[in-house]
Amino acid sequence: MTDAPLPLLVPDVPAPESFTDPAEAVRRLEEIYALSTRFLSGHFSAAAASGRPASRVRAYYPEIRLTTTSFTRADSRLSFGHVAEPGTYSTTVTRPDLFRNYLIQQIGLLMQNHGVPVEIGVSATPMPVHFAVANDPSVAVPQDGVLSFPLRDVFDVPDLATTNDDIVNGSRLSQPDGSLPLAPFTAQRVDYSLARLTHYTATNPRHFQNHVLFTNYQFYVDEFEAIGRAALADPNSGYSAFVGPGDQEITDPETPLVLLPRLPQMPTYHLKRPDGQGITLVNIGVGPSNAKTATDHIAVLRPHAWLMVGHCAGLRNSQSLGDFVLAHAYLREDHVLDDDLPVWVPIPALAEIQIALEDAVEEVTQLQGYELKRIMRTGTVATIDNRNWELRDQSGPVQRLSQSRAVALDMESATIAANGFRFRVPYGTLLCVSDKPLHGELKLPGMASDFYRTQVARHLRIGIRAMEMLRETPIERIHSRKLRSFEETAFL
Repeated sequence: MTDAPLPLLVPDVPAPESFTDPAEAVRRLEEIYALSTRFLSGHFSAAAASGRPASRVRAYYPEIRLTTTSFTRADSRLSFGHVAEPGTYSTTVTRPDLFRNYLIQQIGLLMQNHGVPVEIGVSATPMPVHFAVANDPSVAVPQDGVLSFPLRDVFDVPDLATTNDDIVNGSRLSQPDGSLPLAPFTAQRVDYSLARLTHYTATNPRHFQNHVLFTNYQFYVDEFEAIGRAALADPNSGYSAFVGPGDQEITDPETPLVLLPRLPQMPTYHLKRPDGQGITLVNIGVGPSNAKTATDHIAVLRPHAWLMVGHCAGLRNSQSLGDFVLAHAYLREDHVLDDDLPVWVPIPALAEIQIALEDAVEEVTQLQGYELKRIMRTGTVATIDNRNWELRDQSGPVQRLSQSRAVALDMESATIAANGFRFRVPYGTLLCVSDKPLHGELKLPGMASDFYRTQVARHLRIGIRAMEMLRETPIERIHSRKLRSFEETAFL
């Protein structure tokens, strides 16, 4: 004889309602989300204190739903903000407080382009209790094994079967209820990544800015902090705060940042602007797995651009230590994205990013023409997953590098670019040559010290300046059709 199922207890939330004002629509999303999370947090705290409740407790994510019956031709300048054909479209939503400006913008474009309201209500997707309590500091989460009952008997828990990249990978073209996807990520997928970001970076996702720099060396972090403090000291810089691991936020350039006893796997720092258009720096460390992990999760924040500014091996005898490499193509031997993005998919250079990086190099170095070309090569960057490839038979890798016309080799850039392509996030790469293994110029301790002292500051300033130029680029130019496939979600 089996136990009878528990009765279901759900929160009292507003019925579905149509909205013609995007700000009002988002306020309703926030209301439903707040009611649902408070409901789950309250019952979770009660269960932790008093034991298994008599009912199963469930709340649902809010959702946005759009129905259009017309083939209205949308603003042709934008590659987003409209649906391709008549039908019903929907997406679940989490953390509408965090995504408020994004949601108002995207919903507003839908209303403008199609002339129809959006419907806001609760979805049919249960909200995992883990994600509901994660942002409630009043909830004390007991250690594993302390609860007197299995958590999943009473509450919904994360379901990996529905937490995936099917929409962005193009393998799911409809929702379980028959509607079409309105956004690239479901609420569960976003919640999963927000939790992972906090874990890996030791900073709250609310600090992330719309322009993200990735690096693979701590030296860049030290320089980024120095640049950030100088920006805070300049009242005309537009930057308002600097954030380090542990959510340490300073607005005074003289305020110290306490070094955490244990740094996270990917220490992250944010030079913030009030409008969110500042710059985030993530030290992803070395390797394509870290590069994929970071970009997998940051992608749900829908940044306007991300760039790799790290070190590489120069492959041409004409290069010198300290030279720059501007990637215009990628040889992918990183393997971590092969199942999500086949290697036969080209990863194109994006003109807007390339121009910003080249202009930034010229501005920071004060070089032009031949002198600029002398220190910066444009070419193919190869990314490999074996750091010590030189210790094996080199004939295979070297032949492939030569056939690809590669000018530089690293372990992260192609991964970051490929995931940018996959997630429709504009991407680019500017590397600095730190050794030349094919020509016997390996870094020695003295050479490394001189190299880092003279080049890191300049390289990072170039990356920051490129991001500042991109910040001034109209959104329809940077988020162009080059990153959009035949069937795309309306939301960016």
